[in-house]
Amino acid sequence: MSSKKVVQASRPSRSSVAPAPLDRLSDVLDRFRVRAHLFHTGPMCGISNFDARPGRAFLHVLRRGTLRVTHPRLPGLRRELRLSEPALLLYPRAVAHVFHNLPREGSDFTCATLDFEGGDRHPLVAALPPLVTVPLRRVEGLEPALDLLFSETDRVRCGARLLADRLFEVVLIQVLRWLLDHPEEAGVSAGLVAGMSDARLARALVAIHRVPAHAWSVESMAREAGMSRAAFAAAFRSVVGRTPVDYLTDWRLTVALDALRARRPVKVVAGEVGYGSAAALSKAFRERLGASPRHLLALEGPSARR
Repeated sequence: MSSKKVVQASRPSRSSVAPAPLDRLSDVLDRFRVRAHLFHTGPMCGISNFDARPGRAFLHVLRRGTLRVTHPRLPGLRRELRLSEPALLLYPRAVAHVFHNLPREGSDFTCATLDFEGGDRHPLVAALPPLVTVPLRRVEGLEPALDLLFSETDRVRCGARLLADRLFEVVLIQVLRWLLDHPEEAGVSAGLVAGMSDARLARALVAIHRVPAHAWSVESMAREAGMSRAAFAAAFRSVVGRTPVDYLTDWRLTVALDALRARRPVKVVAGEVGYGSAAALSKAFRERLGASPRHLLALEGPSARR
């Protein structure tokens, strides 16, 4: 991958118009993809268990009916949840959950598993709570995608399963958009999603995501955000939960590890994320994550290779 030049965001004066809308998701999802796989459509009666398997996430759509969900005792997760209207349930990482549906009610579902590249190391997975629940009526623009999804899952036609998988990915992106605009409702108080929900911090985060190899300093990040250095550093740490330098390092190492999963040469990857040599990159891994990239990949196992 060739190095990209930083495109400096325009920094209008306080009296000028607001900056143009910012695409906060594309760079993250371009680098760290997610794949959906339809596995159920129709009524789900009685008790349905969904085991917690490493690397497996779920996206459930309650189309009609009611639902009672139970969970194990985990931080940030309610033991029991009751839904009485159409809703989305996103489990971004491995969490055991049980659906309880009375046979006479026959609540109707369309469900998919989600494969986030890097599993729990996927930046969005790491930034989300264990469960996000959203009433369908709350997500603007979701209805047309769901109508097409349900049309494909209700009838057997050529390519229906493949198209349903892609439509689930569209639905996920729409949910993530909603999360960025409503972090408090989703229970997000700190981290990447909270940072990208802040109009000023988001400009700096998008620039970092787009060009990790740039020689970023706190001053240059602050300029992207249109803030003073001190105000930016304080706001970034308060909202994202890390210093700007720590976030930059973590992002570079996350990008590097993803590239190394694809068996790219360490020396080439090092240059793409802002390190002068393979040794410098390996040193950063050991200092920040306590292990070399080779060791981290070995811990993930062969299934993580692309």
